[in-house]
Amino acid sequence: MLKNSWVLVLAAIVLAACATPQAPSPEIDTSVLVYPPPPEQPRFYFERTIVGSADVIKVDSETKWRRALTGEAVTTVAFAKPFDVEACQGTMFVSDTVNRQVYLFNIPTGEFEQIGVEEPGQLRKPLGLATDEDCNLYVADQTMSRIVKYDQQGRFLDTWGGKEMFDRLSHVEVDPAGERVYAVDTGGVRSDRHHIRVLDTVSGEVLFDIGRRGVGEGELNLPRDIAMGRDGNLYVVDGGNFRVQVFSADGGFLSTMGRIGGRSGNFARPKGIDTDSDGNIYVSDAAFGNFQIFSRDGQLLLFVGDRATAMGPGKFMLPAGLAVDEDDRVYMVDQFFRKVDVFRPAALDEKDGFLGLRAN
Repeated sequence: MLKNSWVLVLAAIVLAACATPQAPSPEIDTSVLVYPPPPEQPRFYFERTIVGSADVIKVDSETKWRRALTGEAVTTVAFAKPFDVEACQGTMFVSDTVNRQVYLFNIPTGEFEQIGVEEPGQLRKPLGLATDEDCNLYVADQTMSRIVKYDQQGRFLDTWGGKEMFDRLSHVEVDPAGERVYAVDTGGVRSDRHHIRVLDTVSGEVLFDIGRRGVGEGELNLPRDIAMGRDGNLYVVDGGNFRVQVFSADGGFLSTMGRIGGRSGNFARPKGIDTDSDGNIYVSDAAFGNFQIFSRDGQLLLFVGDRATAMGPGKFMLPAGLAVDEDDRVYMVDQFFRKVDVFRPAALDEKDGFLGLRAN
């Protein structure tokens, strides 16, 4: 019996020696927040959170030493109630409805400016933001019922609109050349102005309106936001109808996507919208606490972020505006946590693109 036992042991050893060696399991860096999570192929990485000027302003070595020796406090201008975000060539703009201004963060250079604090471009309630191909900034001021234009450094350039032109101006988009402005009038219970008003930036005249109040194709109910895709089409968050509608630049109805629902791929409280270089559509949802990414034909590709009651990377309680920059980095505002989170596409190295210039 003992002899047979040794035979079995020897056989097991031989079989083990002949077995194909297994490759070691790859190590997962759990310190990096990635979407979707492992073992799926990464599509986006969480990159940074910005809550105020101190997160961007560069500090020289002399200032660092002085603070270390004297205990000097770091001063910062923080968000009070951010609403929308726009990004152009490394410059990030954030509107703040409580502080009544727009903040300019030049992330590669570490510069910070406050826009709209004095006339003639003083702001009362800045909401939606847009930029043209020269990074000029366009701001929808709801209280003043006007759109205000600034250059990339925040200097006032022009303004359009007036009390008679809008009921409840909320967002703005502009074509790349800066020739047409598309203003979102969200309207209200007693208003029929649930539409997009298109203005000529040279004359300031109304060219035409897109949509009217209703539930049919091409009709809008409480429109929230608008984005011009790189295909030249307009993507509109039709908030009261829980969908996104697509129009040509001249206002022709093209298609609709989405419906009300509590599951991924549906909409509950859609807010901000933008598109990337592949034509995918990004929509923030205040009920889900994330942004969803859809293909051109409306298929859900991915959602990024989680609803949470405590602040953290990729955690949201009340997401609002979002933007996708030239490198397909995504910026999303959370009004409750008073922050902007930035996400980098996995195909882009952290040292590449306009924001990567700071790391080089």
